[in-house]
Amino acid sequence: MDVNEPGWDLYRSFLAVASEGSLSAAARMLGMTQPSLGRHVRQLEATLGVALFTRSPQGLMLTEVGSELAEHARGMAAASSALRRAASGSRQEVRGVVRITCSEVIGGEVLPAMLAGLRRQQPGIVIELSLSDAPEDLLRKDADIAVRMLRPSQAALVARRVGAIGLGLYAHRRYLKERGTPDTLADLHRHALIGFDRETPALRAMRGRAPGGEVFAREHFALRTDSGLAQLAALRAGYGIGACQRALARRERQLVPVLPEAFGLDLDTWLVMHEDQRANRRVRLVYDYLFEALAAYAAEGP
Repeated sequence: MDVNEPGWDLYRSFLAVASEGSLSAAARMLGMTQPSLGRHVRQLEATLGVALFTRSPQGLMLTEVGSELAEHARGMAAASSALRRAASGSRQEVRGVVRITCSEVIGGEVLPAMLAGLRRQQPGIVIELSLSDAPEDLLRKDADIAVRMLRPSQAALVARRVGAIGLGLYAHRRYLKERGTPDTLADLHRHALIGFDRETPALRAMRGRAPGGEVFAREHFALRTDSGLAQLAALRAGYGIGACQRALARRERQLVPVLPEAFGLDLDTWLVMHEDQRANRRVRLVYDYLFEALAAYAAEGP
């Protein structure tokens, strides 16, 4: 090993500054002093012989070399996290950390009750729950288990279809009392629609699969947010009409189906892990538990 090779602590400090955009914010995130963090960045730049940041009115910006280095450093961070999770396990007991990644709605509204049941059965397992609608890289071991709405194509990933989670249109009773109930999809143009802010190929594909889905183009939305939890909160607040998982909506007495015969969408749902994790007892236990629980949930909302 090269004694001049920068240590992980320098790369960790570099990643924190790249993420936060300033030394002060990065120092707070890491629990360090700003001068110490600054020394780490300067030491890394000196060791590598390159400039990693430039100053701008928006803060510290990555140089071209810094951006390339950041991708490799993120891989190091994922590997470091995977090593810690692996080291947390015990051969004699089902103990240790399992990291799950999923969408905001699944993680914030669906999984908590399931994980509470798992906790009662396996108190030695610690769950890390990463909520993001951008999929984390299981090949890079960013997470141990993923709940996804698209089947992964990578051969190294193990995927099991848990079922189809149905989506429908819903609105709060208060909103429909004030604004009336639409009779056709065309009537939705006179209502406050809740939808996404950014167009993505996946969203366009899903909209194309749903009969009459063209009404849900971005320009028709009265509230635009890419947060699934924010959309659900807006539905509960009576803001307007939006899509919701049927099984979830059935648990909300104040949410009423809108045009159930005219609009609906079923999303195939997959539970995914890296093939290397099949030999990991605690990961496999969580995987099998979630498969049964999510399959039962999907069956609630056909």
